[in-house]
Amino acid sequence: MKIIKLIVILTFLLSVAACNTNAKLGSKHNPIKMYFVPSMEAGKIITSGREIADHLEEVTGYSFKVAVPTSYASVIEAMGTKETDIAWLATFAYVLAHEKFGAEVELTVVRQGMEKYRGQFVAKVGSGIDSIEDIEGKVIAYTDAASTSGYIYPSALLKQKGIKPARTFFAGGHPQAILAVYQGRADVGCTFWTPSNDNEIRDARRAVIETYPDVVEKIKIIGFTDWIPNDTVAFRKNFPKEMKEEIVDELLKFAKTKKGKRILYEILDIDDLVRAKDSDYDIVRETLKLTGSDAADMLE
Repeated sequence: MKIIKLIVILTFLLSVAACNTNAKLGSKHNPIKMYFVPSMEAGKIITSGREIADHLEEVTGYSFKVAVPTSYASVIEAMGTKETDIAWLATFAYVLAHEKFGAEVELTVVRQGMEKYRGQFVAKVGSGIDSIEDIEGKVIAYTDAASTSGYIYPSALLKQKGIKPARTFFAGGHPQAILAVYQGRADVGCTFWTPSNDNEIRDARRAVIETYPDVVEKIKIIGFTDWIPNDTVAFRKNFPKEMKEEIVDELLKFAKTKKGKRILYEILDIDDLVRAKDSDYDIVRETLKLTGSDAADMLE
């Protein structure tokens, strides 16, 4: 009898899964899946991401599911399996998702009125590490292998300059890279930089300042990468065009509202959203080629 009950349960679960798969996209049984990369503390991203989804549900009538996978790579792979439909992707993560799965950028984020940003190198105050040249023979905490400002650009710059660290590791995100330096597990950290506003720190140190209020006094910036196009809102290949246009239009309107500005700032320090196209990110591909790499090299 137990075996029969188990078969019945499994059959029921499989039938539910099949129904969900066949259900109309945007319905409660097949919600539009919107993923965010774990660039900041996951709990905060989920909270703000859910607020964005709630707004989209209200104005479009579609159902949305929000998630923050454990790595940039997980989000990229999800773009190729329809596990996610929309992804708020870091710059290089988008380039990879486009090359591998045909992901399509629709929006670029704006911060401080700029559609580009830089990576920063940070070290402890009093460490004797005062410039990029001082990184020779030191331990570096990068963020993630698919992070443009936290790995791709800074590692390419060191390669161009012939600077060889003693050891490198991936901390798992921008806050984690800052903390690796703060806590002495790394000599140098590589994270994103955004200019301060009215004496408010807006680079990656901001993510840990509530827990470690002295982080700005203890962690200093020692150098920058070249400029990088800002991160993206991208859609999976073959996402329905009319639905896409509706969602993009509503996100653009949302970014102009008082509520939208608050939520976007809380989630990823975003001030606004603007339309984008894939060619806007050719500069990233060109930069990689200058260092002897390209996006395809990262897909193996």
